[in-house]
Amino acid sequence: MDLEKSPSPAPPETSAAPAPDEASRTPATSGASVGQRDAAPEGCLAVAIRIPVRIVVLVLVVPVRMVWDALVVGGRLLRDTVLRPVGRAIEWLLTGLGHALVWLGKLVFVWPWVGLWRYVVVPVGKGLAWLGHVLLVVPALWLYARVSTPFGHGVVWVLRGIGAGCAWLWRVLVVAPASWLHRALLAPTGRGLAWLARGFGSGVAWVARGLWGGITWLGSGVWAGVTWVSLGLWAGVVWVASGVWAGVVWVSRGLWSGMTWIGGGLWAGMTWMGRGIWAGVTWIAMVVGTLLRWIFVVPAVALWRWVLAPIGRGIAVVAREIGEALGHAWRVAGHVSLAVGRFLGRLFRWIFVEPVRWAYKSVLTPVGHLVRDAVWRPAAEAARSVGRTTRQALASARETARQTRADIRRMLFGTPREPEPVRPAKPSAEPEPVSWAKPRSEPEPVRPAKPSAEPEPVSWAKPRSEPEPVRPAKPRAEPEPVSWAKPDVSR
Repeated sequence: MDLEKSPSPAPPETSAAPAPDEASRTPATSGASVGQRDAAPEGCLAVAIRIPVRIVVLVLVVPVRMVWDALVVGGRLLRDTVLRPVGRAIEWLLTGLGHALVWLGKLVFVWPWVGLWRYVVVPVGKGLAWLGHVLLVVPALWLYARVSTPFGHGVVWVLRGIGAGCAWLWRVLVVAPASWLHRALLAPTGRGLAWLARGFGSGVAWVARGLWGGITWLGSGVWAGVTWVSLGLWAGVVWVASGVWAGVVWVSRGLWSGMTWIGGGLWAGMTWMGRGIWAGVTWIAMVVGTLLRWIFVVPAVALWRWVLAPIGRGIAVVAREIGEALGHAWRVAGHVSLAVGRFLGRLFRWIFVEPVRWAYKSVLTPVGHLVRDAVWRPAAEAARSVGRTTRQALASARETARQTRADIRRMLFGTPREPEPVRPAKPSAEPEPVSWAKPRSEPEPVRPAKPSAEPEPVSWAKPRSEPEPVRPAKPRAEPEPVSWAKPDVSR
């Protein structure tokens, strides 16, 4: 039984164009899936389950799509009418609260420190700086300029004088005697010692040359003897070492030949034993591998090829058809939902909007114009006339009360004197003389005051103030009638 996977045969050639009945059954919206089915032939399972699955999925998806579209419309309406204004109000409230908190924070945390810095720390710092300048810097500068600088100059002058005196004493007491001692005593003594040293050195050199010649002749003889003895000893040592090395080499060759023969025999035995063990292990592994293949691998391959792969292909075909049916049904449900929405919108317009529009345009607008022209305008004119009359009456009453109060003041307190204009005093060049006379002890007689003019009698009668005739207001130019009709919006 051959369970190896053989390459699949090439599919038979098919025409690029689909059959007429298949093209009529396939929806126009699934262009990509049609191309894929044209490229790869379909099985009977896909053709058998396609139409039932699409019908069932369409029946299940249409309500879901309509509910989804209704939720989308409601969500947009809620966003535009409720959430956006509420969000703007919350934003405005939070902005105002933020400004208030910022102002409060500045009032509590910033402005006190600014005021403390500006009105306390800075003035106190400037005062302390001025005080330190006055108490420390100015005296220090004066001390430096008036005391320390002259004192330093004097110290430098004294030190220069002391240095000049010490230098003169050094030259007189040390340098001059030392120069004389060197010139008169040390230089002649040194020249004499140098002449004696040169003579002594010549004698020592002649004696040393003679001793060196003897030592050289004796050393040459001794070196020649040592060299002859050393050469003889070296020749003996080389002969003995050659003999020893030849013996060692002969013994080593014998030992190596024995070890090589023994090692070859051991290696041959181990090789034969290893080949036998490897042959046994190979046969056992082949038998066990064959048993494992027939026990585990062959059943697993058969299970995969004849059970799992067909089931997987069927599940993949069903899942693909369900996915394509869901997409097709979702698109069809979208068209259905759009048509239903348009129908409901048109029905709402016919039932509510058009009657309300007709009533507003044909009934309420003419009635509003009639009420405006027949009621509101005459009432407004009458109210304006009453207001003008009332204002004129109140103005005349205020004027009468003002005149009455003036008459009562004149009757009780007399006519007020008019203030005399104050003439400006002429500037005098010389001051007036001061009188040194003593004041008189007798008081001056009091002169009687002149009788004042009798006041005019006050009339308590109320002056008649004939009201001016109310002139009718000029009629205003009537404004153009306002059209309360709603503009017709083209459908």
